[in-house]
Amino acid sequence: MKFLFTAGGSHSTVFSMAPLATAARNAGHEILLTVDEPTLATAEAIGIPAAPTPHPGQAAARLDALLELARDWTPDVVVGGLSYVPGLLAAHLDVPYVRHYWDIVPLRDEPALPPLLERMGLTGPPEHALFIDVCPPCLRPSPTPGARPMRWVPRNRQLRLEPWMYTRPKGRPRVLITAGTRAFRLRNTGASMRRLVDELTLTGAEVLVAAPPGAAEEFGTELGDVRVGWLPLDVVAPTCDLMVHHGGASTAMTGASAGVPQLITPENDYAKAIARAFTGFGGARTVVPQERPDEDPGEVIAASCREILGDPRYAERARALTKEIAALPTPYDVVEQLETMAGG
Repeated sequence: MKFLFTAGGSHSTVFSMAPLATAARNAGHEILLTVDEPTLATAEAIGIPAAPTPHPGQAAARLDALLELARDWTPDVVVGGLSYVPGLLAAHLDVPYVRHYWDIVPLRDEPALPPLLERMGLTGPPEHALFIDVCPPCLRPSPTPGARPMRWVPRNRQLRLEPWMYTRPKGRPRVLITAGTRAFRLRNTGASMRRLVDELTLTGAEVLVAAPPGAAEEFGTELGDVRVGWLPLDVVAPTCDLMVHHGGASTAMTGASAGVPQLITPENDYAKAIARAFTGFGGARTVVPQERPDEDPGEVIAASCREILGDPRYAERARALTKEIAALPTPYDVVEQLETMAGG
């Protein structure tokens, strides 16, 4: 069988879909992932066959690209996420459409959808044959009818490992700070990032700053004696006592899979929804420095870090979340269901 996966406009969606795509390929099926050009290198780096499509915001052009691809490589199953475009392709091909999504915020309507429906001769958005939800049930704001839960399996770019990456430091906690794939988040923090690093170092913590390649040269001397640069987050996370990040789904779930307490500083509504869910469960705290303009953001975040590190309840709840994730069906379980659904 042929499985066509279509990822949205972020690296996180590529990491999210990769485990299911890999499971399908390991089961003997052909796979192909379509992504927009800026995230193509990410798919290539983690070994997923990928082809470029226009940015998800260009819905009509994206549909044209998928229709053209399908003429040469016709899938038996189409797996999509946030966009309705993959469903339109599946309806055109008369093959099952599978929605693969992190169900923690409602799906947004697409302004370009009505003309696309008219073009494809449809009266409404195509129904999915299966809805795969990689959000742990305990984090959902409400039950999702018909959702097929699937275990989140961390997937990241890799590099040559060194012992410090997969071993815990002796006698002191390890705190990892990351802005995901966005180096500008680190640049924008300026002196506040240095203040945060200094405050954590004074507590005796070892500080790691995960950032895109080249960040070590840009930030290394500014942040003092800390490790700065690209890290294989799935390898390093289990060695950490705390993760500080912006609220990206991939980062948050990698920490959750490793049982690590988290401090989340969300900057948009999507990240705030993730922060609320993790904080509500008890394994994280949410800090929005912008709500405390008279205080230094670095000091505000550092104070919350000290509270998390000093209160074992955060680690206990983080481990409880890890157990729930581990009990969910694996991507291989879901592939078996897809095979049955598609008649493979």
